[in-house]
Amino acid sequence: MTPSSSGDLLVLGLDPGSRCTGFGLVHEVSGCLQLVEAGTIRPQADADLSQRLGSIFSGLSELIDRLKPSEAAVEDVFVARNSASALKLGQARGAALVACSEHHIPVWTYEPALVKKTLVGAGRADKRQVAFMVGQLLGRAPSWSQDSSDALAVAICHLNMRRYQRLEAAVQ
Repeated sequence: MTPSSSGDLLVLGLDPGSRCTGFGLVHEVSGCLQLVEAGTIRPQADADLSQRLGSIFSGLSELIDRLKPSEAAVEDVFVARNSASALKLGQARGAALVACSEHHIPVWTYEPALVKKTLVGAGRADKRQVAFMVGQLLGRAPSWSQDSSDALAVAICHLNMRRYQRLEAAVQ
């Protein structure tokens, strides 16, 4: 599914991690959301970091080639518990951003609290609440992983923010 002149849009949501990167593709047509695909990219657990980053890049590149999303949305890095974790998360995020860049896909980033607030109405919502709302908005019971749920949430947040910005521009 690729966007057409009728205003439909396919958004790739990403929840990067060095051990598991969640992805979710949401297609919007006239304000109606449809789940296209959700899943995870899980590099080999015993591989070194550079190999895991390469797997993330390759996996996302294959996904982008196959489904041709119009835009991508990525959750911004949150403050990790330790600096080593923050660095690895940032590097995984970088691999995801480069995959999008290589395919000329514009990328937007969103703070985790904004994603939660956009979907649930509260910036401190827990992951179960977010997953529940993702399922409600997509019209199906969540059967995907937590990482995929977070990625779908980012994609839906992006679509909501685009809609809001269009409305705001129309008012001005």
